[in-house]
Amino acid sequence: MLRHIISNEIFTILLVIGLIIVAAAKLAAPKRFDDFILVLGNDKYLKIYSRDQKFFDTFDALLFINLILSVSVFCFITYRQLTETQNISGNTMFKLTFSIGIFILIKVLIERLIGSLFEIDKLIDQYIFQKISFKNYLGLLLLPVNALLLYSFKPTLTIIYSIVSLLLIVNIIGLISSFKTHQTLIKNNLFYFILYLCALEITPYVILYKVFISN
Repeated sequence: MLRHIISNEIFTILLVIGLIIVAAAKLAAPKRFDDFILVLGNDKYLKIYSRDQKFFDTFDALLFINLILSVSVFCFITYRQLTETQNISGNTMFKLTFSIGIFILIKVLIERLIGSLFEIDKLIDQYIFQKISFKNYLGLLLLPVNALLLYSFKPTLTIIYSIVSLLLIVNIIGLISSFKTHQTLIKNNLFYFILYLCALEITPYVILYKVFISN
C-alpha cells in the first residue's frame, strides 16, 4: 500500500503529464489542434474531421488521456472541499483515474453496439465523435482550472459550483451543436435516438449520482 501524502505532489505530476500529452497532440497534428481550439465557437473542426474519423485516432486518444487525468484531479479537489479530506494515496488516485477511463470507454463501446443494432451507425458514429471532441475540450479547459485551484487560491463551494456550471454549459453547447448538424438524421430516427439518450446519456449518470449519494 502506498503511503498517504499531505501535499499536491501527485497532482503536480498529473498536471505535468497532462501538459506533455497536450503538447504531443499539438506536435502530432498542429493544424488539427489549432482547429480544435476553436471548436466551441466554430463547427469547422467537427465538419472536417468527422469525415476522416477512425475507430482509434491518435489525436483523440491523447486528448482523451488528458481528459481522464484532468477530470480525476478536479473530482478530488471537489471531494476534498466537500469532505475536508486532506490525505490521498497514489493507489486511490490510480483507482479513480482508472475507473473514470473505463466508464467512458465502456459507454462509448455500448453506444457503438446500440448504433449497429438499430442500424444507425452513421448517426451514432458522428454523434460520438462530436461528443468526445467537446469532452476532450473540457479536459483542455480543466488543465489551467486545476492549476489555479491547487496553487493560486483556496477553492470554495461557490467557485466549484461555478466551474461545474461552466463545464455543463460547454457540454450542452456540444450537444446542441450535434443536434443541429444531424437534425435530419435525428428526425428520421427520432424514436431510436430518444431511446439512446435515455439509456446511455441519462441513466448512467443517474445511477452514478445515486451511488455517490448513498455513500
